[in-house]
Amino acid sequence: MSASFPSPRTVFSRMTNILIGICCVVFVIGPASGLNGIHGTGESLLQAQSAYFARWGVIPRDLWSGDPKALLTPLTALFVHGSWLHLLGNMLFLYVFGGMAEARMGRLHFAVFYVLTGYVALMGYAAAHAESGQTLVGASGSISGVLGAFLYLFPRARVTSLFPFLFFLPLRFPAWAVLLFWFVLQWLAAQRAVNGPGVAYLAHVVGFVLGFLYAWVRYHVPDAPPQAAPGLPGRVEPTERPTEGESQP
Repeated sequence: MSASFPSPRTVFSRMTNILIGICCVVFVIGPASGLNGIHGTGESLLQAQSAYFARWGVIPRDLWSGDPKALLTPLTALFVHGSWLHLLGNMLFLYVFGGMAEARMGRLHFAVFYVLTGYVALMGYAAAHAESGQTLVGASGSISGVLGAFLYLFPRARVTSLFPFLFFLPLRFPAWAVLLFWFVLQWLAAQRAVNGPGVAYLAHVVGFVLGFLYAWVRYHVPDAPPQAAPGLPGRVEPTERPTEGESQP
């Protein structure tokens, strides 16, 4: 999967790469990757994973228990992932869509947006499942926010996707079509998730909506009314003056 804008340009996504690097390093040194022998094997590894997720992940019922330390878990959970598939899926979407969003927002602005959107998305999910004791981890809320912002900022960009049922043929679609299709899937899945946590589809929906609304509020430029030329009421000042040899009678 890749995204491109109609006008070719090179985007150096330093902050996006830093965020991807942090998530990957945290995962590799943690017990979920299975690569760090310090966490043991077999039953001891499973116990280490459970303790790790409980320490750094969001547990909704603990979040509302009044413990101030629990309020930090929506922040730490953004950089913790439960499996290789979980990590690689999230990082793929961040890599594809994060670079252009970062280029539009600026590095520091993008980093703050990423963290705050993910934090609020996880808080929203925890509020909807306040009695749950299941741990929630992952950057899905933040990345969903990036997707929502990307949809507003670059609706004309095109996304190249591979479909297994079409023999992995690369097909190009408008970003708005791909992202709206993704959003509808998340919304439908959230409606069916009536038994509480599993995959945090509701966090995806909350993050996506937050990202889109933020980009709309922050970057929406209302159409300015035509300005009359000074001293000539009712006459519209031309936006561009023709140069010699251009549009001359």
